[in-house]
Formats: sequence, C-alpha cells, structure tokens
Amino acid sequence: MFALLGRLLVLRPLFGIAVLGIPVLALIAIGLSVVIAIKLLLFVVVPIMLVVWLMKTVFKPHDDLAPPPAE
Repeated sequence: MFALLGRLLVLRPLFGIAVLGIPVLALIAIGLSVVIAIKLLLFVVVPIMLVVWLMKTVFKPHDDLAPPPAE
C-alpha cells in the first residue's frame, strides 16, 4: 500500500496531493469548527444563560396575594 502511494506521489504529484490533501484539509476544517462551536457554547452561551437564570431567580417579584403553596 505504501509502495502504491509512493508511486502515485512520484508519478503524479499534483493528483497525489489532491487525493491525500483535500480529505486532510476537510478533517482539519471540521475539527476546528467543532472546537470553535464548543468553545462558543461553553464560554458565551452557558454564562449568559446562567446570568439570566440567576437574575430571574434573585429578582423574582413576590406575589403577596397568592395563596400559600399546598403541602
């Protein structure tokens, strides 16, 4: 198999680079986009959701006319 790849690269270098390089570049691009999406989710979306949830919890208006919860 390695001999065939070697012959491919020696005989047709541009074709060999296209065959071997494009899938590698695609995998790198997909991996980087997944890493960026996870970082965006972890460091931007989750803290914003946490702050909104805390603000709703802390500053929730107290309804004095509401009946007490059933036990």
